Amino acid sequence: MSLMAADRVATARTERTEDVKALWSAAGLKAAPAELYLRAFKKERQLEVWAGAKGQAMVLLKTYPFCAASGELGPKRREGDLQVPEGFYEVSQFNPTSTWHLSIKVSYPNASDRVLSDRDRPGGLIYLHGGCASIGCIAIGDREIEEVYLLATDARVRPIHFDIFPSRACDESDFSKMLAPGLSAFEKTKRPPRVKVDAKTGAYQVSEK
Repeated sequence: MSLMAADRVATARTERTEDVKALWSAAGLKAAPAELYLRAFKKERQLEVWAGAKGQAMVLLKTYPFCAASGELGPKRREGDLQVPEGFYEVSQFNPTSTWHLSIKVSYPNASDRVLSDRDRPGGLIYLHGGCASIGCIAIGDREIEEVYLLATDARVRPIHFDIFPSRACDESDFSKMLAPGLSAFEKTKRPPRVKVDAKTGAYQVSEK
């Protein structure tokens, strides 16, 4: 890690640790959360951060409004379409030297996207980040990304699931209806949904067990 990156993260930790502690403490957690779950809703322009002990039911820590997100409802299907992806993803990288202060990479394209998106140029480099501009990413502001970044880097359980839905209803299209079981599963268990992908069709298959 470069000195600039180390300084940026260290400064955020120095200035925001008490704010982060207040988040999980207010949610009734007695220790820093071992497990984190992120889920975003494009229509409502909201990011939820859920957390808890390893393997246990999770509680909502905070809901962050989007500051910016480009594109329309619907999944990302090709490079340059400016779409924020929709589907079941994971945090694949932390970038402390982001142009947008700090950023967390989304694992797009996933197994479903590799079937359903443009085979040659599906696009990539999708992040949750600071600032207030977007070309396919979700921006939530600098102070907000500091909180999420610190929570995510401190969480011990990997992978960190990061699911992106078109809306809370998931009734906008046939594709979004395929995501709806993930919402239902989480409401029942307060655990990130378990998802498989059909290798031929790219369809998601959600298990509630």
